[in-house]
Amino acid sequence: MTTATPVSPTEAVLHEALTGLTSAPQKTLPPWLFYDQFGSQLFEQITALPEYYLTRTERALLTAHADNILLEFVSPLTIAELGAGTAAKTGILLHAATRFQTEVLYQPIDVSPSALDEAAANLTAAIPGVLVLPQVANYVTDPYTLERPEGQRILALYIGSSIGNFSPAEATSILLRLRSHLGPGDALLLGTDLAPGPQKSVATLLSAYNDAAGITAAFNKNILARLNRDLGADFNLDAFAHRARWNADHSRIEMHLESLIPQTVHIPTDHQLQRIQFAQGETIHTENSYKFTEHALDALLASANFTPIRTFHDPDRSFAVTLARTL
Repeated sequence: MTTATPVSPTEAVLHEALTGLTSAPQKTLPPWLFYDQFGSQLFEQITALPEYYLTRTERALLTAHADNILLEFVSPLTIAELGAGTAAKTGILLHAATRFQTEVLYQPIDVSPSALDEAAANLTAAIPGVLVLPQVANYVTDPYTLERPEGQRILALYIGSSIGNFSPAEATSILLRLRSHLGPGDALLLGTDLAPGPQKSVATLLSAYNDAAGITAAFNKNILARLNRDLGADFNLDAFAHRARWNADHSRIEMHLESLIPQTVHIPTDHQLQRIQFAQGETIHTENSYKFTEHALDALLASANFTPIRTFHDPDRSFAVTLARTL
């Protein structure tokens, strides 16, 4: 049996950059590249923007229904979270959990060590009884584990509408992978942004991804700045513009970086200097954010062997927090 050679973080970034920027007519970069230390800080700023309704709406739902969510469990639990970031909203559930049990093990998983450090420091200082066991991992590609204290069930969180950053097939794969760590009586709490409807306009969606202060634009461009920092590439950030588009056929917001001029960008490799040509108006597709109908959400959960038991909506039905049991 052979063992694969571990890939360093820099090698992983280089692989994604070369694959996404050279192998297909539509240039792409995966959204996990956003979340280095600088990108994580920018995203925290985005969540506080007036246009970005997703975070405050989900926070309000968790605040209103935390006890109802936890009362679905008849035994002590441990809480795990994919893509935890700084866990700003998760504290709401952890506070509630400590009302039902004296100690709560919290297991955040994220690609950003600095975000996990901040989460651990803030939560342990603010909530007596919370024990934090962080894992630095890309939950899409890297192995991860979930600890199960004796006699406890696992409540797995995947909130923040992060599932929307992935295609339906990718989303199913992520949830199936998570499901493989869970057993009977465990549950998933999933946060999803909902598709436009009678109470939610496309304009509301677009403004959430193209704020007046330009923070989302800076977040999008940071993916190029990361390639410059990590790989020694020479992207000129002023030669690219942030674009947010609504794709109704696929029910998703798309984020792109548009080349404002014809240009050539260079990325050093071990063997040569990789040259990447851009035509004026050509884009790098950096992120999708899928928006769900109730039918699509039910189908996604079923595809990963979960069944919804309770769904919480805001009055405008712009966002959903769904508690689903393992099948």
